[in-house]
Amino acid sequence: MIANRADSIRKLIGKLGAVDRLRACYEAGATGYVLYWQLSELGVDCAVIAPTLVPVKAGGTGEDGPADAEKLARNHRAGDLTAVWVPDSGSEALRDLVRAREAAKQDQLRARHRLSKFLCVRGSGPPLE
Repeated sequence: MIANRADSIRKLIGKLGAVDRLRACYEAGATGYVLYWQLSELGVDCAVIAPTLVPVKAGGTGEDGPADAEKLARNHRAGDLTAVWVPDSGSEALRDLVRAREAAKQDQLRARHRLSKFLCVRGSGPPLE
């Protein structure tokens, strides 16, 4: 396990050997695509994997750890994993902006409903039908 910092990743890749022989993958998640972009910048072939399409055995624990990392590496080497599309940084920034706007609009609607109900309880709201 290493820190999620560019210098730590660069140091690890330096220890692993020639980048033209390295292949890496990780499961898509809340961490986004920063690791993919860092590895690609270093020249490492990297794939972001759809977690729902990773083969699992029945009765698996579902815990993260070294065994899961090894299983992911084996499946990647065998070609059994499905990679997701990775947006460039501009597309990701646009997606973040759209998500933030949607959240703000939802917050605005909730606040409007709260205020309307508050005024209605106080007898100052819109007429009841």
